[in-house]
Amino acid sequence: MQEDSRPRILVLGGKITSRHPVAQILSQHFQVHQVNGLEPALAALRSETYHGIFADVGDYLPLERGLVGQQSALILNTIGEGVCIVDAEGACVWSNNRMRNFSPDVFEKVKQFCLQARLIFTKQVGGVSDPSQYRCKKFTFEAEGDRYYELMTSPLLDDQGRVRQIVGVVWDATSGRRLQQKIDAIDAAGRELAKLETDAISKLTPADRLQLLRDKIIRYSKDLMHFEHFAIRVLDTRTNKLELVIAEGLPAEAMDIDLYAQPEGNGISGYVAATGRSYICHDTQRDPRYILGIENCRSSLTVPLRLHDKILGIFNIESESVGAFNEDDRQFAEIFGRYVALALHILDLMVVERYTTTGRLADSVVQEMAQPLNDIVTEAQTLMEEYIGDDTMRARLNRITQDVEAIRKTIRDVAAGPRTILGSDEIPEHPHDPLLAGKRILIADDELNIRKTIGDILKKHGSECTICKDGYEAVNMLEQQDFDLVISDIKMPHRNGYEIFAAARRRHDNVPVILMTGFGYDPNHSIVRASQEGLSTVLFKPFKVAQLLQEIRKALTRQVPPAPVDDPSV
Repeated sequence: MQEDSRPRILVLGGKITSRHPVAQILSQHFQVHQVNGLEPALAALRSETYHGIFADVGDYLPLERGLVGQQSALILNTIGEGVCIVDAEGACVWSNNRMRNFSPDVFEKVKQFCLQARLIFTKQVGGVSDPSQYRCKKFTFEAEGDRYYELMTSPLLDDQGRVRQIVGVVWDATSGRRLQQKIDAIDAAGRELAKLETDAISKLTPADRLQLLRDKIIRYSKDLMHFEHFAIRVLDTRTNKLELVIAEGLPAEAMDIDLYAQPEGNGISGYVAATGRSYICHDTQRDPRYILGIENCRSSLTVPLRLHDKILGIFNIESESVGAFNEDDRQFAEIFGRYVALALHILDLMVVERYTTTGRLADSVVQEMAQPLNDIVTEAQTLMEEYIGDDTMRARLNRITQDVEAIRKTIRDVAAGPRTILGSDEIPEHPHDPLLAGKRILIADDELNIRKTIGDILKKHGSECTICKDGYEAVNMLEQQDFDLVISDIKMPHRNGYEIFAAARRRHDNVPVILMTGFGYDPNHSIVRASQEGLSTVLFKPFKVAQLLQEIRKALTRQVPPAPVDDPSV
């Protein structure tokens, strides 16, 4: 049977339409559905679609009002918010379906707040006929133990502008409230993370500051963000390489992967660092950008460590579940990542400030002490002339002039900063030190004076020293020979301190390594990374010869296996 494609017409029976064959005439050209009465007509309009309505003129207005009321009720019962009207006695005179689905606890609190709102509205200036001139009143309350609700109230006015009823619109704000609470918690944790400029923190060594920052990041990532497997890589602008600074819960093979800030061929981390855009990988098995992470990793989230418009690195989180991260997680990680970037930036500023301040201070000391020291020497020489023949007094005065010269030299050495070693000319020619004698030691530093001075000191103690002028040369030597100890600067051309540390450990997993840095400058955070893997110590230039030798002896002693103990029972 062929379907009737003619337009559909609804005919509402009335005084005129009942006396004339209207439906019969219209049926020649249209599909006609005739009903008698307003309610059947509204029911028909709810269930069917019509192209036209035929009715008596007097029936149009009631039908139109019925349609408007029907549409309004449909809208109010469809929206996600609860809507109610509360009278002056606190009774609910009307409510939509959503409102009726709320618990009695919520319903009662809504009516109580509507009564409070009515008191507030009635205290406003009376005689206002336009309800829009009244300000809506908003309430927030907690119900059912752990859920949060928001209520917006508005007055219904009579012809004299008096408040007769209150309209309340209420919605469940739990998810938004909890979202804001977490953002606030991340914000508080971030401010704590970046508290590296206080007096207490500034007294710590750079290594201690970095360790403190690492501990904070790991704690907040786990306790607050609930991230168990993550890595932070810092961008080395010189090489464009993403240097691994912190890794938690990742296998060694994932940490050994070299990644660069490039949009292609360097995994998700390289893409994020190059573009500055966060990246949610919902399924690692279907995403060609994903590179090896934790075992059985199924999804990941990577955000940039952004400071203003500059990308300092990336923060990568991984999960064993598919689709473990959503847009809320991305937002949380981005907020947290900005604080991590800020904390790393503050560390670098403190290093630069310490370097600059120390240099200026040393210059000032040299200038301020030059004249008093000259005066002491002049006075001592004058007294020596007066005590000719008194060898004891002249010897004492001579020691004063020698001490003054030693003070001058120390000040000059300190002013030279990280380009010198204090007390390097005081080492005896042939000291007896069986611990250092015959030890093969690699020394790497791009400062000629540093590497030569350390080499000369250790050679005087009988060590066999290999001197390298940069990181590339040091790594090549480590790949070819075995050493008993490695001493390396952190910031050198071609390789950084961590790369040299890693090369030494690849050759021999127990070789001691000592890193050096000028006033704690560690742009690639080698100290934190190497400390996690067994770094012996860090020396902050300028250091004294005695301190150098003490740390070398400690490092070598830790590598000496304990002597066997004879068992008398055997």
